[in-house]
This record gives sequence, structure tokens and C-alpha cells, in this order.
Amino acid sequence: MDAFPAGDAAVLLDLADSDSAAQLAVAIRAAGLRGVRDVVPGARTVLVTVEPGTWDPEKLSEHLTGLPTPADTATATAPVVEIGVRYDGPDLADVAELAGLPVSEVIASHQAAHYRVGWLGFMPGFGYLTGLDAALRRIPRLDTPRVSVPAGSVAIAGGLAAVYPATSPGGWRLLGRTDARLWDPQRSPPALLAPGTRVRFSAVDHLPDAVVALDPPAAGLVPASGPASGRTVEVLQPGPLTTIQDLGRPGSADLGVPHSGAADAGSLRLANALVGNEAAAAGLEVTLGRLGVRFGCDAVVAVTGAPAPLRLRAGSGQQSEPACGAAFTIPAGAVLRLGSPVAGLRSYLAVDGGIDVAPVLGSRSADLLSGLGPAPLRAGDVLALGPRQSVRGQPDPQAKAVLRTPDATVELQALAGPRDDWFTRAALDALTSGPYQVTAASNRTGLRLAGPRLERRRVAELPSEGMATGSLQVAHDGQPILLLADHPTTGGYPVIAVVRSAHVDTAAQLRPGQDVTFRLAGR
Repeated sequence: MDAFPAGDAAVLLDLADSDSAAQLAVAIRAAGLRGVRDVVPGARTVLVTVEPGTWDPEKLSEHLTGLPTPADTATATAPVVEIGVRYDGPDLADVAELAGLPVSEVIASHQAAHYRVGWLGFMPGFGYLTGLDAALRRIPRLDTPRVSVPAGSVAIAGGLAAVYPATSPGGWRLLGRTDARLWDPQRSPPALLAPGTRVRFSAVDHLPDAVVALDPPAAGLVPASGPASGRTVEVLQPGPLTTIQDLGRPGSADLGVPHSGAADAGSLRLANALVGNEAAAAGLEVTLGRLGVRFGCDAVVAVTGAPAPLRLRAGSGQQSEPACGAAFTIPAGAVLRLGSPVAGLRSYLAVDGGIDVAPVLGSRSADLLSGLGPAPLRAGDVLALGPRQSVRGQPDPQAKAVLRTPDATVELQALAGPRDDWFTRAALDALTSGPYQVTAASNRTGLRLAGPRLERRRVAELPSEGMATGSLQVAHDGQPILLLADHPTTGGYPVIAVVRSAHVDTAAQLRPGQDVTFRLAGR
């Protein structure tokens, strides 16, 4: 077993095969180690992420490699799931050319294989299927991942097969589509597939036109169970994108559920501390401002993150301009509007008592990649608040950043690895020479960057493995993608470096068009 630090808050353990990885993941979860946030098995690896500052990566590696592992419990009596496929995918002809086969033989080979779910990852319900026919195992991922792959897409890459449960980015080759629902939060269990499940594909002539309906519906603005406080906030204008966020849903990454939560967690922590909430209380993440809300009750409010101009209009018509970065009171009937921030991307609005929507898998966060949690806010939405806090809190010392105003060019500190050995020495030099520009294709999943090409030393396909937040994942086109809060839990492109935990919040405030440079520890 080899161990590689994946930034300052994760360790990647490299083993012989997927069975060994699955067994070690069980042992690590059973150990109940303090600070462990997620344990994610992959094709032959286990990624262990921890709360920043709880473990030194080297000491964690030593501890994990000494754990005993249980015996494999897989059996040949696992259930079989039949999935019908219409073979009309956009990559079908390219796959045939790469495999040196007619399209008809590609389809026949895909159906003839006996598949087994090795592990789940990437997104909720995404099962990695082993057993792909030998003729198709050498088909690589796309050089540049698609920004959007439709839900129900049936795909292969890197010796594996899969079905995309929901619309998402992705770099696998698409052979066709299915109407099978791989993930349904309202179903028990929500995932159609589980490790060990056997899968068979069969050709069908017709599917419903709107296969996109497979995307799971967002939970909506359902108040949490329990007595209602009677305190509400009405959305008058949602701005370009406003979502409900808390500190995320750790502990489910092995099911393909991203951590999610506030992209700039430090700013949400600070806003909550200013109004007297617990750090994990749900607030509003406002992208590029232009939010308007009316308060149906007296409240204490704070806005942090990207500094947006604030305008408060009381029911009497009196107006004021509160400051960002400090708590202020709002009377019932008043309207608060956020303008567009002059710098930064995301502002955070906290209200005493927190936003009181029903948690999904332990979190109130909206996960835009997976479709978990409440939908982005719309005009007319009425948000329930928790009971009013009686004592205003003090700022959390862990959240010292008051307002995020990144300069035109931002330097982020990073640690090389865990797959820096897949790249040339010149690639590491190029990464630190920069600059890289944030492209318009960036979102809560990650920052797509454009700049010096990062050349690989190894051109083989990387078996799918867990990805830590802050990872600089490099596709075949040599351009890095900096993974943020909603990033897939696993991926198949090597990670050259991982941004330090303390700098991920700053990265989440970068706008398209801004330049970023990287400084690696020890270079």
C-alpha cells in the first residue's frame, strides 16, 4: 500500500485492486477516527478526507496503513439489474473507430459483457461497472470533458461502463441512453445500484423523448419538521443565482454525494457568528448580488463575502445603507436589497435563527450538481426561519476573513500531488509560472482555467479515484480544473496539486476573466 497526501486535509491510499480498496474503506469507517469527514473507495484507491487541522497528512497515512482489513463479502448471488439502452450516443462512431470495430459489434460487445458494480462515486447513484468487454477496455476518456452530459447517458471509458444518473459534466464516451432511474432521493434505497450488484444491458428501439426528466427534482422549500416559529422571509428578486447553503453534507461521498455546502465556507461561518447562529446554520449564498427580500418578522442580519452595496427600506419608507461585515437589525415589513458587488463573486446573508428548510441527507444545502436539497430561489418563494436567537454571538476566530475582495490576479497556495508524478517537471514549472484565467464555464462544481498547458509524463488512463476539494484536476487537453464545493466525489483525470484548505474560500470568489497563479510548497 502506498500513501500520498492530497492537499493538507486528505490522504490517498493506493492499493492492488478495487476489492482491497473496498475492504480498507470498511476498516477505516469502522475505526471511527476523529476528524474524518469522508472515506471514498475507487478503482484501487481510498481517499480519506478530514476536517482541516485535525490530522497531519503523514501521521494520518501511517495510522491508516496499519489498520486491519475485513475479508471480502462479495458473493455470486448479488441481484441483477436489467437496463434497456437506445444506442444512439454521440460518441458511438468514434468508439467504433478507436476500437477498430463496426458500430454493430461495439453495441453487441457492450451488451454481451457481465457487469458488476465495483463502487459508487462521481455523483449520487453513479456506479462504476467492471466487466467491460476486452474490445472496449482501451477506449479513453475525452480529451476535454463535456460541460453537460444528459441524465440517462450510457457511457464507457478507461475500461469501465456507467450510466449518468443526472445531468452533469463528464468526460466518458456516450454510447446511448436509458430511462432507468439510477438515483431517486424519494426511493428507499435511493440508489438503484449498490457495490456487488450485477448489471446487464439490452437494446431497445424507443425511449421517451424527455429522458432529461430523469434528473431528480429538488426538495423545494419545505420547512423542517417540528413546530414552526412563524418567522419568514419572502424573496422579491432572486438575482442571477441565490441558493440556500450550510456547511455541507459530509459522510456520504462513498455514495457519490458531494460535500456541497457554502463555496466560501469561511464567509458563511462569519455571517452566522455575527448574528448569533451556530456555524452550520443555513444562510443564503448570493452570486453577483441583486437579491431583494422582505422580512415578515424582526430579525438580526449580516452579509459577508463579496461586499455588495446594501439598501434597507422600512415599512414606514425610511431608508438606510447598512454595512457588510457587521450585524444589523431589520424590522418586520422591511425590504433588504443587495446590489452587485464590485469585487468577488458570492455574498452570504445570515439571519438569526437560520433558514429552516428540511434537511436532505443531513444538510440544508442546495447541491446543484446532484439536485439534492432546495432549488435555487425564485421570486415569490417564502423561506421559514428558525426561532429568534436571544444573544448575538461574536465572530468565530476560525473565520477571520471579513470581506472577500480578491485582486485582479490572485495567488493560491497548493501542495503538489497526489498524482504529480504523472506530469513532466516542465508541467510543474508551467503551473507555477501562470497565470491562468478563470473561464466562463466555471461554477460551483469548479473553476475551469485556461493557461499554460500541463504536459503529462504518463498518458495512460487513470483508474477512477476520490477527489478532494481544491484539487487541480488536469484533463487530456492539459488545462486544470480547480474543484469546488459541488465537485464530483471521484474522477478519472490526474490531480497535479491540491489548493490549501485556507485558500479554497478565496478561489470560490474568483470571477470569470480573473487571473490566478499558483505557488507550490517547497518551490
